[in-house]
Amino acid sequence: MPNDYSTVPESALAKLGHTLYQRALVRREDEAITDPRGQPIGWLLDTRTPMLDGDVFQEAGTVLAERLRARGIDQVAGFGYGAFPLVTAVLPHGTPERPFRGGFIRERRKAYGRRRLVEGPLDRSRPVALMDDILNSGRSAARAAALLRSDGFDVAGVVTLFNFTWSGGRARLEAEGLWVESLLELNLRESARAATPSGDTA
Repeated sequence: MPNDYSTVPESALAKLGHTLYQRALVRREDEAITDPRGQPIGWLLDTRTPMLDGDVFQEAGTVLAERLRARGIDQVAGFGYGAFPLVTAVLPHGTPERPFRGGFIRERRKAYGRRRLVEGPLDRSRPVALMDDILNSGRSAARAAALLRSDGFDVAGVVTLFNFTWSGGRARLEAEGLWVESLLELNLRESARAATPSGDTA
């Protein structure tokens, strides 16, 4: 399905993309940062920094909601801290006829209380889009989709702020029958040049 963002001016998308990237970018000369193995890295994107700022939160929510509506989606779920602001940013932008519903996916089913794997008022009879902040290898999103499906939900696709085009995450998810929407496509060479003159990458 082609994207239909006619209600979001191109200038607004460009401005939002620039704002998200610049506020999320962390360079090693500004702060000591490491990869999961504890090794120093040149840069990373911390999307929680811009997405937990009220102005950016509201603007991003408007754009993401437009993209979801173009796909006929009004249910979203997130897995992990990076996804939680995205889910909550979308929720206020529904309509009285089609309000958005959100959910959060647990690593494992809660052992007490309501014993849920997926929290929130999601309806299993309607499709759900998975929200993620960054699409890299696609393994985390694939695991989240598998958890949703194991709990009886129909996962239609994945919406993300940034897609690292060099890592094959989109292809992994599309091979599982999911469509992928990304606000920004980041190329390794361009991102590395913008983030670290030395060319080191996260």
